[in-house]
Amino acid sequence: MSRHPRIRCPLSALAALAVASLMLAGCAAPPPQPAPPKVSVVLLPQRDAAGVPLKTAVSVTAGAQALLLDQPFALAETDHKGQLAQRMATADEIQARYADVLKMQPPSQEVVVLTFLPGKSQLTPESAQQLPELIQRAKARAGGEILVVGHTDRVGSRDANDKLSLQRAEAIVNLLKAQGFPEDLMNAIGRGEREPVVPTEDEVAEPRNRRAEIIIR
Repeated sequence: MSRHPRIRCPLSALAALAVASLMLAGCAAPPPQPAPPKVSVVLLPQRDAAGVPLKTAVSVTAGAQALLLDQPFALAETDHKGQLAQRMATADEIQARYADVLKMQPPSQEVVVLTFLPGKSQLTPESAQQLPELIQRAKARAGGEILVVGHTDRVGSRDANDKLSLQRAEAIVNLLKAQGFPEDLMNAIGRGEREPVVPTEDEVAEPRNRRAEIIIR
């Protein structure tokens, strides 16, 4: 009776095959790693209601790195390796790079300062002439809201000046209302003698402190 020949694979050949398989597996390319997210932050200049530049800062973090931006147009951004670096940009560069984003910003608020007669809530003649233009500027804005902040000089008591400053703010609101500006878009507050433009001693009359700041937003 004939027998089929048996083919035996030497152990060394099987081991070589296994080693080759492991080597091939080890040489396989690893899955691609996602690129680190791009970080780009710029600190834009800011101003308060009176148009005075504000001191602002922002902290930027990327992984274990952190930078503080504390100057207008300071720029922090990452490179292709995800390393964060800071440099100073220019207004023209920021406008060119982020024109579309900057267009989406709401317009900066406008501030108009009107002055008053001593001890009264009546505007000086020069300030009264500015009201029509003020209304035009407010109506031209998308929001068109107006905040009126009344102030006094340091003549008189603190309590009396608190009342007078509010009366001045309300007087402006009433004048604007009489010229057709919607009352629900206006708000009046009084700050008394607390925030002088020109600091003085008590009981010193200072015309520049007898004012109202009309903030158009």
